[in-house]
Amino acid sequence: MCGRWGGALRGMEWKQALRGRLAACTGPKKSEQELKDEEMELFTKYYMEWKGGRKSVNTSYMNIPRFYYRLPAEDEVLLQKLREESRAVFLQRKSRELLDNEELQNLWFLLDKHQTPPMIGEEAMINYESFLKVGEKAGPKCKQFFTAKVFAKLLHNDPYGRISIMQFFNYVMRKVWLHQTRIGLSLYDVAGQGYLRESDLENYILELIPTLPQLDGLEKSFYSFYVCTAVRKFFFFLDPLRTGKIKIQDILACSFLDDLLELRDEELSKESQETNWFSAPSALRVYGQYLNLDKDHNGMLSKEELSRYGTGTLTNIFLDRVFQECLTYDGEMDYKTYLDFVLALENRKEPAALQYIFKLLDIENKGYLNVFSLNYFFRAIQEQMKIHGQEPVSFQDVKDEIFDMVKPKDPYKISLQDLINSSQGDTVTSILIDLNGFWTYENREVLVASDNDNTTDIDDT
Repeated sequence: MCGRWGGALRGMEWKQALRGRLAACTGPKKSEQELKDEEMELFTKYYMEWKGGRKSVNTSYMNIPRFYYRLPAEDEVLLQKLREESRAVFLQRKSRELLDNEELQNLWFLLDKHQTPPMIGEEAMINYESFLKVGEKAGPKCKQFFTAKVFAKLLHNDPYGRISIMQFFNYVMRKVWLHQTRIGLSLYDVAGQGYLRESDLENYILELIPTLPQLDGLEKSFYSFYVCTAVRKFFFFLDPLRTGKIKIQDILACSFLDDLLELRDEELSKESQETNWFSAPSALRVYGQYLNLDKDHNGMLSKEELSRYGTGTLTNIFLDRVFQECLTYDGEMDYKTYLDFVLALENRKEPAALQYIFKLLDIENKGYLNVFSLNYFFRAIQEQMKIHGQEPVSFQDVKDEIFDMVKPKDPYKISLQDLINSSQGDTVTSILIDLNGFWTYENREVLVASDNDNTTDIDDT
């Protein structure tokens, strides 16, 4: 009897529980967003409970310092100003750490005072013991130069184990100059990322002009063209991927800055000026050539106008490729593009110049030159030879000579690296794009003999 009543009661409880559950389900339905929020809440709750129950084996990750700081956005003016001021203060501090003229003179005095006899000719020497004594007296700024590593670097074949005082002092001067120049360039690094954009380098050179006596004769109206001419050399050789920016380290490592700052020398020889791309005569020569080619005086060069460049013997096929691949405006070339063209043709031995020309020769864009590519360009040379009344040379002979000169890894393909490695890139490109260049190569033995005869005549007189 009791069992039956107990079972009935339990049945009633289940019915009431089911009715309650059904009543809850018939309430207002939750939105999709509410369900997602509830799911995330439950996930977070259970995940934290699970994570809290684990014992951390290694907690070193908690001590890793922050290594990434995002750059402030353009609209975050306050953060940008703070960053600029911080960099300026940092560069000023670095500048104060460098030796000034008075400290350099004091260093020279100490080195001269502690020289170790005997002298080699007129060159004073110093041994390691005296070297360390000078380091102690020279002050904390000089400490970085008086190390065993620096001494060993400058030690050559002296029987007494000494180094040249002049060589060491020049080493210190060079280091100080590099740091000064790096700080100076960094002031123009607007992004603060260790590189200069084209506009940054333009500002640097423009403000440098008044400090270079060799540029005193330039008219201010020519400054913008001079700056453009100077900047193109940096970007043509140091930015091969055309990213629009150059690392400050690369600028310091190359010789271009030395050439530019050489113009501080008021007594720079005429020969040095003519061979220096950054000199006033060189810049005026390049710009003057551009103006002479621009027959219609519209400030741009057409293909026909460019065809008169140099000796006027560049092939039409090559010039077609120049205007296909290089940046033009309505089919005409501006001064900046012309500068790249000039730098490539005047420096054909350099990898950057060969890269420029190789891109034009690679008509199929395959990354290599094959027999078809060579024949395509050499046919234009053969046509020019006919026009000038010369007997065309067989392509097969020229092709074999080119492959013999380059010695490519693949006997049927010439890559850019093959051209660079062969040290014959300038000769090969001249053969394919310039009748005058091909004629010079074809008659090289006659020209050498003629030079030898002229030398003999001079010796006889």
